[in-house]
Amino acid sequence: MNNFSISSRRHFLKQATALGANLAVPLSMLDRAGQKSGHLLLVSSWQTINIGDIAHTPGVLHILEEHLPEVKVTLMGLDMRDGVRDMIQSRFPDVTIIENEDEVAVTRAFDECDFLLHGSGPFLVGRRQVAQWREKTGKPYGVYGITFSPHREMELMISLLSDAQFVFFRDSVSLAYAKSVGVNSPIMEFGPDGAFAVDLRNEDKADAFLIANDLEEGKFMCVIPRYRYTPNWTIPSKNRPYNQEKDDRNQEMKEADHAPLREAITAIVEEADMKILICAEDVTQVEIGREMLYEPLPENIRQRVVWRDTFWLTDEALSVYVRSAGIFGLEMHSPIMCIGNGVPAMVGRFDEQTSKGFM
Repeated sequence: MNNFSISSRRHFLKQATALGANLAVPLSMLDRAGQKSGHLLLVSSWQTINIGDIAHTPGVLHILEEHLPEVKVTLMGLDMRDGVRDMIQSRFPDVTIIENEDEVAVTRAFDECDFLLHGSGPFLVGRRQVAQWREKTGKPYGVYGITFSPHREMELMISLLSDAQFVFFRDSVSLAYAKSVGVNSPIMEFGPDGAFAVDLRNEDKADAFLIANDLEEGKFMCVIPRYRYTPNWTIPSKNRPYNQEKDDRNQEMKEADHAPLREAITAIVEEADMKILICAEDVTQVEIGREMLYEPLPENIRQRVVWRDTFWLTDEALSVYVRSAGIFGLEMHSPIMCIGNGVPAMVGRFDEQTSKGFM
């Protein structure tokens, strides 16, 4: 596992360098006297209910910081509630942050910025913003680290991706599919999800949590549950209608999907003399962890297991992860964040999770 982590990190760094090189050319051509070498507008921050979606933004900002330190960056976030904006601003104090709803700030950014970069995501999430940029400014743009699959707005997405200076796809299946449907950007390559590069920390919160739950560094493992489909209809802020078909599939498969995790928890506690932390990557998984992992465990095993009963942000989560012996479960971005920080990780994948399982 450690060798895999090192290899993955090296490959990520290689691809991140390629991103920096591809960005450097258009930005240097547009350099303005007396300013930094170009001004980049990053469109990112899709939602705050999932620490993996949160991680996309600071991950890409870290790549830009490391490989294009001379470039001024403005972040246009589509969702930066629940303390996410403050967390990102604390780590990147030189980045100007604007909200997508602030029309005055967006207009100013469109005028001042030389290049738009669409950040990592499950598809071209910020297609509206990219389309507006193309229409109103005519300036170059690029896309980094997305999954691409059939979509109801396929014609628009093919057009936007084809007009981009470059498109990095976060899985090989997406790259092949884009080529098959006619996307023809000048540069189309694999580029790891931005969450591999996230380095946020909140040591104080992590220390307090570990002490309160008697978790010692290197002597516990993390596990994350998940249903086949995220039950977004249970999240008030999403305002989504109930989906009977998806809920039926979740209920049908939840025992089969989580029984192996409970077996692994039991084996780790009995054979490795470690504790277990059941935690969540999105807000719906807090309750899933209680129902499907914690409560069904035998009492003697449960005494060595901690169920985190609240959601957390990416900085605290990653500070806990790097103190653990490793992570396993049914989610993807927590393992990605762990691998990017040298922590062993294993993920179980569903067909319903699309080609992003190849990330």
